Amino acid sequence: MAMTHHESIRRELATTSAGRPISAWLRAAGYREHFDDPVTLARAYAIEAVFTRGRKHVYADDLIAGSLRGLYAADATEVSDADRAAVRDIAAIYEHNDFLNNFDHFAGDYETFLAQGVDGTIARIDAAVARVRGAGVPTARHEGILPSQTPAGQQNVPLWPVQRGRDARDTKLTFLHAAGITMRAFSTMCQQYAAAAREAGLSEVADACAAVAHGPPKTFRQALQLIWLLYQAFLCEDRYAMALGRMDQYLFPYYQADLAAERLTHDGAVELLAATFIKFDERRHFAGGSDIVNIAIGGVDRDGRDATNALSYAILEAVGRAGVPGPNLSARLHAGSPPEFLPACLDVIGTGLGYPALMNDEINIAALLRVGYDLADARDYCMVGCIENFLPGLQPPWSDGRFNPPKFLEYVFGEGRDLLTGAHAGLPVALDSLTDMETFLAEYTRQMRHGAAAYMADFHAKNRKIDVRFREQPFLSCFCRDCIERGLDINDGGAVYPSVHGVAVMGIATVADSLAVVEELVFRQRKYTLRQLADALAADFEDLAAMRAQLRAVPKYGNNHPLPDRYAVWFLDTLYEMFSAYRTHDGGHIYIAVAANVQNISAGEVTAATPDGRGARRPLNDAASPTYQMDKNGPTAVVLSCVKPDYTKAACGTVVNQRFGREFFTDPAKKATLCSLIRTYFSLGGQEMQINAVGKDLLEDAMSHPENHPNLVVRVSGFSAYFTTLTPEVQRDILSRTTHS
Repeated sequence: MAMTHHESIRRELATTSAGRPISAWLRAAGYREHFDDPVTLARAYAIEAVFTRGRKHVYADDLIAGSLRGLYAADATEVSDADRAAVRDIAAIYEHNDFLNNFDHFAGDYETFLAQGVDGTIARIDAAVARVRGAGVPTARHEGILPSQTPAGQQNVPLWPVQRGRDARDTKLTFLHAAGITMRAFSTMCQQYAAAAREAGLSEVADACAAVAHGPPKTFRQALQLIWLLYQAFLCEDRYAMALGRMDQYLFPYYQADLAAERLTHDGAVELLAATFIKFDERRHFAGGSDIVNIAIGGVDRDGRDATNALSYAILEAVGRAGVPGPNLSARLHAGSPPEFLPACLDVIGTGLGYPALMNDEINIAALLRVGYDLADARDYCMVGCIENFLPGLQPPWSDGRFNPPKFLEYVFGEGRDLLTGAHAGLPVALDSLTDMETFLAEYTRQMRHGAAAYMADFHAKNRKIDVRFREQPFLSCFCRDCIERGLDINDGGAVYPSVHGVAVMGIATVADSLAVVEELVFRQRKYTLRQLADALAADFEDLAAMRAQLRAVPKYGNNHPLPDRYAVWFLDTLYEMFSAYRTHDGGHIYIAVAANVQNISAGEVTAATPDGRGARRPLNDAASPTYQMDKNGPTAVVLSCVKPDYTKAACGTVVNQRFGREFFTDPAKKATLCSLIRTYFSLGGQEMQINAVGKDLLEDAMSHPENHPNLVVRVSGFSAYFTTLTPEVQRDILSRTTHS
């Protein structure tokens, strides 16, 4: 049997070596040539340089052109150590963007870009320039004339010194000029890929690239090609986790038209997608790790009608064929989803990939409405990064951080001290003054509120440390409404909605189980005093095995027991109220996420023993899941616990990790049972579930013999990864999860 395109690319990719990364070096060349220009223009010329001066790598069996390979030197000596040092010096002048000040984790307005194409976008920029000029334009050079406006025969005047005093029209004209430079550079990049494909003998690929270099795409292949080249452009800027949004929605009209005209078959579309998705694995080969590129499928449309379509299933098939950790696929489910959609998702999850993550439309839309978005916009949400809810093309890039509530419980027992280091990290408190559960919770809340204030102070300091005018993003802004029309950068008032920030609150089960112990054994049964419990935590239960066993015997979250479940509800309610009082620098909301990525491990390493019986420096519970091995009553009890908190208060999202035995994916009756469980979970208020289907024996063998399992993919927490590339700590964390069988 002939090798498919995606299999051929996989083989070539595995044998392709990479040199040093050169994207920063290329950008530096653009900066060097424009030191006298405003920062925004210098950045645009740097983007132009990296778009147009890098090599365009085409695989021998490519169906869709665009490769990360061109951002790496073919010869490792091409960029010397001295050159790299010079690049760092130049970057220190211009590049101040990072995750916390809204640089990446973004999904664009791809629908508008497909409809208008490159030339249509440039026309919008030109129209915006005309509107600004019509409102009156500065005429004196010292007021900030752009280089292209300098009168003939006059020397260009350096513009940096006048930026501080430039007026609103100047700001807009500079931004729009920069956006135009980057968009024209992107057009050149498309043409260069066309030339590279033609030289490689790939005429269809070349034709598609040439077609989208200017006009809007007319076929499914052209539309996919344009979106993939746009993703490559984001990589040229060193962005990460740039989501492709609701791909089954914005590409569906092209898919549908091609099928009707018999230009394409369903299987042909699947192979086009698979041959594209396989290249998400490039980062592992060239840069290490993987890119978390979220794609959303299914869900409702802006009018509330089911939007699942044939392309939703084609994308599912394509990720199954590619078999790599990316894209980070998310399936939106709701009460009106087709009955066959969830089983189709489970078929892919059951391969071991662990995705798509399953998302509940009813809860996510309600959560977004709670923070004030328009209903139609909220219905059109996608995800960026792992599970973060995002309005594509309507808001600045995402940012988030981690908050460790169990640490503040430690400060209560330590009377303001860190039990591991002795540092006075919390607020002083007399432990003996806490005489009942009400006063205990009040003190714990006081400690967390102080921690939340410190978290937000740190966030604002990092987010605002560089003025937004010195970190404008002219290319990215072209894909966010209404930046072009307003003539403003995505982070400077151009976007329809302001930025948001997510606070991932960790340890919901660790806290719920610990508070259940305090209520039950300290204040109800009076087996121990708070002082005795504090001493046990400080000693990490040394020589206290009997006491620890009693702590662990108190009912735990994940078993549908009212005692710990009540505190899980309290946990989310309290933290939602706490962080809702804050805003981002431009007035956006602070979201809550009940998630941890893999930071439940690192957060646990700095946290003393907790009253639930967890040992010092051990991992916290994973995200919104029950503590490993504490969910003893089966998956039904797990979901009945997990639906009790009000997850409309978690506008960012939730991660509930579950592991089911292989029989749930191979036995039709058990698969139907799993579908029923998930639908019930969502109908009762569950927000998200992701599932591992890789057995414990296989994982243990992969830990012992990684050379035998180089392509074993598992679900981690919000993303999938090659198991053997994970740290031993993360591997053990995955192995610890309860398996339902």
